[in-house]
Amino acid sequence: MVNFNNKVVIITGASEGIGRALSLKFAAQQAKVVIAARNETRLKELKREIETLGGSALLITTDVTDKDSCKNLIESTINAHGQIDVLVNNAGRTIWTPFEEIEDLSIFNQIMNVNYLGSVYCTYYALKYLKNNKGQIVAVSSVSGLNGVPSRTAYAASKHAMFGFFDSLRIELKNTGVSVTMIAPDFVLSEIHKRALDGSGNPLGKSPMQESKIMTADECSVLIMNAIEKRDRILITSLRGKLGRWMKLMFPSVVDNIAARAIKEAK
Repeated sequence: MVNFNNKVVIITGASEGIGRALSLKFAAQQAKVVIAARNETRLKELKREIETLGGSALLITTDVTDKDSCKNLIESTINAHGQIDVLVNNAGRTIWTPFEEIEDLSIFNQIMNVNYLGSVYCTYYALKYLKNNKGQIVAVSSVSGLNGVPSRTAYAASKHAMFGFFDSLRIELKNTGVSVTMIAPDFVLSEIHKRALDGSGNPLGKSPMQESKIMTADECSVLIMNAIEKRDRILITSLRGKLGRWMKLMFPSVVDNIAARAIKEAK
């Protein structure tokens, strides 16, 4: 098993869900964890939990939609630790609304700015430091970044964009020693669903999903850590996600039906 002892790991969207679970996992391996998100209160709680468990965490309040905030995240990390070994682009936002029911088209900008451009900004400013250490880039996309998903057009588009960007970047970095690992989770229990936007751009306030039937963030983080340790190219966390990727080439209408059924069952 790869040991992340004294490795510097930046995790965006660390205040909850997958990001929070990964922060605890890396801290347990004595990594120097840098936790970033907009919610400073939640980050302080996470920092205390990490330190109670004997780990260390650097808290940097960050809005990934702001280029200067992303630049500050990277520069503050370098000022504190002098290096970056792993960058986990995890910050995300979602929507649960059929396209024709969307009343505010700026929702597409909001979702794209967080999920896609936020990852681009952080990666841009971190890249030269990652190259110095032959580090790792981890991008948390979604199975909806591989296949279309009804009621989530804006979200799926942003996650498709992540795959296009990071798959291209991987090729550019081929001889640098920097690896790129794409993560494609299926449904995961997280606050992101409560904060999902409706057609007017307002948070739902409650999850539309049957939460007892979906993977927990901790369960998902175990799979992700294994993929990071092996520097895998891609992790798809569900069987239907793996099957859908290949069936899309031969039986695209079947995959459409599976996606529609998955959304119906999730609700």
